[in-house]
Amino acid sequence: MTAEAVIHGTVISTYTRIVQIACEEAGLAHRTVATAAQSPENRHPFGKVPVVDLDGLELYESVSVAQYIDNAHNSGGLQPRDPARRAVMDRWIAVANTYLFPLFERGLVMPWVMHRYSGFPLDRETIYRSLPAISRALAFCEAEIQQNGGWDLTSFDLADVFLYPMLRSVELTPQGEAGLAQCPALASWMQELHDRPSIAATRWPGEKGEQS
Repeated sequence: MTAEAVIHGTVISTYTRIVQIACEEAGLAHRTVATAAQSPENRHPFGKVPVVDLDGLELYESVSVAQYIDNAHNSGGLQPRDPARRAVMDRWIAVANTYLFPLFERGLVMPWVMHRYSGFPLDRETIYRSLPAISRALAFCEAEIQQNGGWDLTSFDLADVFLYPMLRSVELTPQGEAGLAQCPALASWMQELHDRPSIAATRWPGEKGEQS
């Protein structure tokens, strides 16, 4: 019987897309069941998404899920064997999850999501209050990638799987697009990945095939 990952999560979730990309990279069949984070149907003990059913397991927490998919179905192909490179990858996944995602999501992405998809007035105060910190975070990533001290640019690994959707969600806002336009190395990295099959196959509903 062919393995299939059943991903329970919101269809515009960054972390749902991260798991989808990991599946695509592994050549693993997957389908997404639209499940709201705080709905009774969501089995995550802390109300997060996604929860993934795969190989008779109930998986949650996206780092664990992505690592399992890569280890069990991709021979660990997205995880460097060299300890130093692996440490860099792990560091950037931690940076992405601990610092970048909360800052981007709360300060910029979610106000636009609530405005575009739910019809709420755009929370401009939250956006403008957050922009200096977001700009500093983008500048940090730009400086790191320019000196090749960020994620490993010579190969695609789990750091890219986590970082791309987070930065793409920023780019899909007017303020984020303007900010990333001032980060040529980041913009070049994103453009290189934009048409990668796993990225193209997991675009969000309404996301254009070309960067805006």
